[in-house]
This record gives sequence, C-alpha cells and structure tokens, in this order.
Amino acid sequence: MKTPTKVTLISIAVVAVLVVAGFIFTSSSSPDVSNDPVAAAAIPDDGGLPGVAANSHVLDEAGPEAPTLVEYLDFECEACGAFYPYIEEIRAEYQGEINYVVRYFPLPGHLNSMNAAVAVEAAAQQDRFEDMYGKLFETQADWGEQQTSQAPLFRTYAEELGLDMAAFDTAVADPATEARVTEDLDQGRALGIQGTPTFFLDGQQLELTALTDLTDALDRAIAQ
Repeated sequence: MKTPTKVTLISIAVVAVLVVAGFIFTSSSSPDVSNDPVAAAAIPDDGGLPGVAANSHVLDEAGPEAPTLVEYLDFECEACGAFYPYIEEIRAEYQGEINYVVRYFPLPGHLNSMNAAVAVEAAAQQDRFEDMYGKLFETQADWGEQQTSQAPLFRTYAEELGLDMAAFDTAVADPATEARVTEDLDQGRALGIQGTPTFFLDGQQLELTALTDLTDALDRAIAQ
C-alpha cells in the first residue's frame, strides 16, 4: 500500500513541473475506449496479463491476479519526465502488489522521441530496458527539445551502462528495432491515444483529473 506522506510530497513536485510543462489532467487527450468496441479490440491480451502484449516490457510483475498498470509514454515528453519520479515512488510503494508495464508512444512533434525509444529497445535486447529507461528520463533536461539528433548521446549512455556496444549499434541500425517501437505506437493510436502519458489499468483507460486518481484506482483494484 502507498505511504501517503511520501506520495504527497513527490506529488507536489510533479504538479509543479506539470504546470510549467503546460500539462493539464484530463481525459480529453485520449478518449475512453470502454464503450468503443473497435478501440477495445485493439487492447492486447496475449501477454498473460490484462491489456499486455506478449512482447511488452514488464518492469514489475506480481502475477496474473494482481492489477496491471500499463503506461504509454514518450521519453522526450516533459509530462512523462515529470511523472517518472512519481511512478518510481508508486512502484516502490506497491511492490509485489501490481504489475507495471511500459509501452512506447513517441510523439511526432518531438525530434528525438523515436531515437530515444530505439535506444531503449536496443538496450532491451540485452535485458537492460529498465536501465536505459531510467537513464533517459533522468537526463531528459540535457537532451530534450533539441533540434538535432541525440542518437550519439544515447550511444554514450549505452557505453556508460556497460552495454555490448557492437550489439547495441547493430540493434539501433536494424529496422526491426524501430518496427518494434512502431508496433506499440500503432496499437496506442488504435486505442485512441493522442497524448502522453496515458495509463490503462487492467485494460481500462484511466481518467486522471488529479495525481491521487492513480493511486486511488490502484487501491480499489487491489482491494477487489
């Protein structure tokens, strides 16, 4: 279960950053798919967890009976970067109680969103998804909103993480790596997702009007 004081403190910091980033808590950017049979059909169900594809990146696993939180994110998105420490706090507080899954949704307005996702997917091929995922969010202020390719910088991060660089370079250059990212993106679009971050809990899209809506939803799901 969550620790209210810790979550509240980090929530204040997240809200401050989201205000600066111009992010408003609303469900309008991503329509509710619960009553849309076409969109609902796009929700994956072959990964053993609700709303999870077989090749999804599962960062925390508590078993098929536990609630499953799926986040569609963009590594260059300021709102996603602001949510990152909050999500890390939630992961720590709910460890062993929820499944947490990440899916790519690089926004076209961000020059390095796809480059970042490809770098993370290349790291994932060496079972280092979470390391690169964290590295990119922790350094987002250094490379986000740049108007030139930051792929060389992402390669430097891979070196710092001790990855096999020959394998990393091969993966980055392989069209299949970007295709894996695009697979998530296409599925997200089929669900009606237009902005990031967007969350699904057990296959149902969450409507976030406040940060506490996320933990409240998790608490309800755990209690069921």
